Amino acid sequence: MKTWLSPAKLNLFLHITGQREDGYHELQTAFQFLDYCDELQFEISDDPAIELLTPIAGVNNNDNLIVRAATLLKQHASVDQGVKIKLAKKLPMGGGLGGGSSNAATTLIALNQLWQCGLNNTELAQLGLDLGADVPVFIHGSAAWAEGVGEKLISIFPPEPWYVVIVPDCHVSTAEIFSAVELTRDCEPITISRFLSREGRNVCEDVVRHRYQAVSDALDWLSQFSQSRMTGTGACVFADFSSQQEAQIIVDKLPENWQGFVAKACNQSPLTTLN
Repeated sequence: MKTWLSPAKLNLFLHITGQREDGYHELQTAFQFLDYCDELQFEISDDPAIELLTPIAGVNNNDNLIVRAATLLKQHASVDQGVKIKLAKKLPMGGGLGGGSSNAATTLIALNQLWQCGLNNTELAQLGLDLGADVPVFIHGSAAWAEGVGEKLISIFPPEPWYVVIVPDCHVSTAEIFSAVELTRDCEPITISRFLSREGRNVCEDVVRHRYQAVSDALDWLSQFSQSRMTGTGACVFADFSSQQEAQIIVDKLPENWQGFVAKACNQSPLTTLN
């Protein structure tokens, strides 16, 4: 059975430039993929049921973005068949690495092919937006500058360093951070060229630092070796290095009981390059 990759992403910066009347935030961010992935397998069935054979503890299957994505595509394309799905989970939940959105995107892309739905990536991305603002970037599969709620994408080509990613022992709620009264919501918009010149920061970082000591500790520890940043609304933090060997040396120094990994930045998603 074919394995489909579901990669992590990093937000290389995150600005909030305003808030819409519907409560959603207007963003500027840059997405880049990592060669660090969940894996999904799909077995098409004549039984119309959608089954996730590897449930995630604490998450009802019907709430899982994999099942929701499969259900959405099945209804949209009037598919009679069902599917049995297996997930090998590697990406941490609540870490800001986009695991759920990535799982949803991989499910849409795989089942569009396996069910022979015939949708193009633009159509799949529009479907995926109903599941989450990060889903479209995983479907298009290119490192991207994003605006709006994250759905307006322009391909970019930032450097592809090796990253050390630390996974603090906490689960950060995106809703909590975006509703924080102290969150900066009036950033001056910047340009892609200014970002590529290393401008930009993650405005959620200070909010998370004050609420989650584990994230603050990880940022401080990693900053000894390179500029440390937080991805998304956390909890994961990262820093770039010029070689895999250099990055691995840092991971090997992690304090006892801390979790982290080394990954290569990818401007093309491993899902699109290897599937």
